[in-house]
Amino acid sequence: QAYLSRSNVAALAQLAAKPGWEITRTLDDIKIWTHEEGDVLSFKVEMQVKIPSPLAFSLLSDFKLRQEWDKHFLTCKVLQAVSGEEKIYYVTSPPRRGHKPRDFVVLVSRRQPCKPREPYTVAVRSVTLRAVPPSPEFSRSEILCAGFQIHRKSSSSCTVCYFNQATPGVMPYLAANLAGSSKSIEDTALECIKFLE
Repeated sequence: QAYLSRSNVAALAQLAAKPGWEITRTLDDIKIWTHEEGDVLSFKVEMQVKIPSPLAFSLLSDFKLRQEWDKHFLTCKVLQAVSGEEKIYYVTSPPRRGHKPRDFVVLVSRRQPCKPREPYTVAVRSVTLRAVPPSPEFSRSEILCAGFQIHRKSSSSCTVCYFNQATPGVMPYLAANLAGSSKSIEDTALECIKFLE
C-alpha cells in the first residue's frame, strides 16, 4: 500500500510535468489542455479560484463532496481509510444511453506541500480490492492517473489544475470528439469553481 500511495502521487506529478501539453480552449477562469501519447489522451483543466489553497485542498480531497459538483459521480463511499492521507472509495457513475452505469474502486492520496513552491496534491488511481469484485450491474472502469494540483497564488486565491489520463475505455465518456467533450469538461469545471467559491 505504501508503494501504491507513492506511485499514485508520483504518477500525477509526472503527468503534470510532461512536455507537449497543447491548449485547446481558454475561457475567463478556465483553460483546457490536452496531451496525446499513443492511444492515451490526457487532459488538464486549469481553474482560477478565489479561495485560499489550503481550503481548496480540503474540499477537493474529500471525495464524498464530489457529487455536489461533478455530475459524473452518482454515489461515492469510503471503503477503507488506509491512513490519514489515503482513502479507498467506491464510486458509481450514471449510465450513458445504451450502456450500463460504471463503477470504480479508487485510491485517493492527499499530500500537503513539503516546500513553499510545491502544490497541494490529490492523486487518484484505480485499485483492486478482493472485497469489492466487479458486479454484473456495473461496468467496472479503470482510472490510470487523475487528480488535482493546487497552487497558491495569494492568501485568498489559487490555481486548481485537474488532470485525467483517459484510457480508451473512458474516451466514449468524453464524447466522440474533443469539441464535444471540452463542453462537458468546461461545464464540470464551472461547477467546480462555483462549489469551491
